[in-house]
Amino acid sequence: MSFPDLKTRSVVKPGEYAVIPPEGRVINVIPGLENCKLSIIGSPKIGCSFVWYTGTVTSDGYTSRPFAAEEGIESFIWVMDGEGELEVRVGDESVTLGQGGFAYAPDNKALEFKNTGRGDVRVILYKQRYIPAEGKQPYAVFGNTNDIPEINYMGLDQVFLKDLLPVDTHFDMNFHILSFAPGGCHPFIETHVQEHGAYLLEGEGIYLLGNDWVQTMKEDFIWFGPFTQQACYGTGNGRFTYIYSKDCHRDVEI
Repeated sequence: MSFPDLKTRSVVKPGEYAVIPPEGRVINVIPGLENCKLSIIGSPKIGCSFVWYTGTVTSDGYTSRPFAAEEGIESFIWVMDGEGELEVRVGDESVTLGQGGFAYAPDNKALEFKNTGRGDVRVILYKQRYIPAEGKQPYAVFGNTNDIPEINYMGLDQVFLKDLLPVDTHFDMNFHILSFAPGGCHPFIETHVQEHGAYLLEGEGIYLLGNDWVQTMKEDFIWFGPFTQQACYGTGNGRFTYIYSKDCHRDVEI
């Protein structure tokens, strides 16, 4: 009897960070998400304050009940790629999203979607508990990352940023796309209260996570816990790019 050569690049340090490559993921059956092949790759079970799903909405995939309809929960969906389109509804607003399209649902509105049947799409789906602030209330946002211009991140010539949601104190979170040209890197090692989830879209890089330098590449998911030391170098011949979440615009409760 022969055995497979079992190996993994996964690194999971609960409360600190996690790197989860695609080859170790399993499909999770989630009530209300029909004909969807999704993996939960970020969860409070490892220390995240959010839930991050990724995978495929098949050509006949849909929500049979509103997603993130619980009181106080906000949600987000982004169409990574695929031949199909999603009809997405947030409250009374409905749009059709193709590749690069996204929708944000605030805490007082749920998110629903249905594949139009033209083909499968891969998505990132996300939810977290909204942190209220006096006089603040976020609103539904729709857009497409292909239509958002890049800006230089912190004035760096080799690092580029896109903000998906308004940079506005009504919102307690954002999604960004960060891209490093070959040889690009963070200007310093960050150590901050915010946490991130990140999905690597292209290229490869070496990432400092805590005290560990970890090689990362396209299709990896990374979770960065609060105050985890973090910085990266793009190490490939092309761009190193990822989409990431960030909590922001709120004080810390004690």
